[in-house]
Amino acid sequence: MDDALKTFHIGKTFGDNKGNINALDFHRSEDLVVSAGDDESIHLYNTATGAKVKTVMSKRYGVACISFTHDPKSVICASKNPWDESLRYLSLHDNRYFKGHRDRVVGVSMSPKNDTFMSASLDKTIRFWDLRNTACQGLLQTHCSGHPCAAYDQQGLVVAVSTEDGLLKLYDVRSFEKGPFTTFHLQPTAEGKSPPILSSLMFSYDGWKIFATSPGCIQILDAYKGTCLHTIHRPEAPSMPPQNFDISISPDDQYVISGCPDYTIRAWRVSNGTEAACWSGLSGLATVVKWAPRRKLVASGDTEGKLALWVPTAKPPTITTIDVDDDMMTGP
Repeated sequence: MDDALKTFHIGKTFGDNKGNINALDFHRSEDLVVSAGDDESIHLYNTATGAKVKTVMSKRYGVACISFTHDPKSVICASKNPWDESLRYLSLHDNRYFKGHRDRVVGVSMSPKNDTFMSASLDKTIRFWDLRNTACQGLLQTHCSGHPCAAYDQQGLVVAVSTEDGLLKLYDVRSFEKGPFTTFHLQPTAEGKSPPILSSLMFSYDGWKIFATSPGCIQILDAYKGTCLHTIHRPEAPSMPPQNFDISISPDDQYVISGCPDYTIRAWRVSNGTEAACWSGLSGLATVVKWAPRRKLVASGDTEGKLALWVPTAKPPTITTIDVDDDMMTGP
């Protein structure tokens, strides 16, 4: 797929946001992508038709960390405003508020299997919720000094949580109150440096790997042993302050993509951490990226408020040449 990956280009651009796009999500089974912006707007797009479906404003609370539920008409999201720590469940038929955090929510993750989800907050807790009940279903203390992170595996049975600096803990969702069943120590990304402070976590689709992201690099970890298989370093921009860039994994687990400080999006091979492709054409930094779960389609949201849909160049039709003998061209 390397050759096809190199042909990805911007097929469609939307400019509905008036500022930075801070979150994106594809629905798992429908041709829909949703964006959240610093301008307090939510936009829903149909990726099959390339049309905007709906816009919802959240002027009072702002919006961040948006995620589809299993219902294509519903999302969960956090507030962008520092004075509001609640989570909101927004749909065409019902809106709910999930209250419990004491500081800003910085991550929301929907279970891939049911209507439960979890949230990570600067109050150093991970909370578990059920869409059918606004009461908190469970709580984990992370004691994390930075940005707490949490992620479900694709079976919805295991949760990875970054806790104290340099620690990664795995919990069984069905019995998380018993504590982690394993703990890993993250390795420094360079000699003489401390373990990275993570900005996001993600499991591979097959559950064998964990992707741990920090402002400067991506670590690919063995999900069973905790060992670092590969470290990917983004290109540096010395004049730019450290920036958190989202990552996304291809549905076949072969590639990981991320925006970079040089205004590109790059794809690396998961098997060895080497670069497979570099896409350009952006006017802003692509701080959020998402790979569609069922198509060769990538969405990016940048600091200039542009949502871009990236598609591969279509191959020209193959023309088959048939050698015809002169005798075959002679009529009776």
